[in-house]
Amino acid sequence: MASLPKRIMEHAEALPEAAPICPGALLHLGNRPAVDQALSRLARRGQLLRVHRGVYMRPFLTEFGVRPPSPSKVIESLSALWGETIVPSGGASANVLGLTKQVPIRSVYWTSGPRRKLRLFAIVLELRHAPRWQLVAPGRPAGMAVRALAWVGPHEIEESLDIIKRELSEDDLMELAATRAILPSWMAGPLSTLVSHG
Repeated sequence: MASLPKRIMEHAEALPEAAPICPGALLHLGNRPAVDQALSRLARRGQLLRVHRGVYMRPFLTEFGVRPPSPSKVIESLSALWGETIVPSGGASANVLGLTKQVPIRSVYWTSGPRRKLRLFAIVLELRHAPRWQLVAPGRPAGMAVRALAWVGPHEIEESLDIIKRELSEDDLMELAATRAILPSWMAGPLSTLVSHG
């Protein structure tokens, strides 16, 4: 019979990119202490990547060397695993929408869960707990606009809304307007004006 690390790697290689590999899901291969030890050994050898406590992922061998799974797929996968909303931070959203040319130095995400750091070799993804209004419309332009506006703040909201109005579709703008009830007043007021001026 193949060794436990070999069987874990065979299991890992059958999974899609960024699929989480957790000890509890491997108990059909061995008992918990043996599985934990095998996962640690595989991580030390670089065959698996320890993303967070109790969560491993498979790195990929390319012609340029070994690379981690894509950060966006890691975030999507962990969001499903942990049952949390995880979205790019306001700075990243503002950059995508053209409200700033600054590219965030750190990869920061807002989450409905606790604060964590994820490690993908040299890449560190920071998850920071955020209030519910910062997490609206995950994965959609309206949610990105809310997070971008939160990042620019109340003093630049009018100018930023002019840019966002050009970037978002009519449906996205209507979805953005529908979030007003849970937004802070400094953001909800200008959004109401935007909608009323249609």
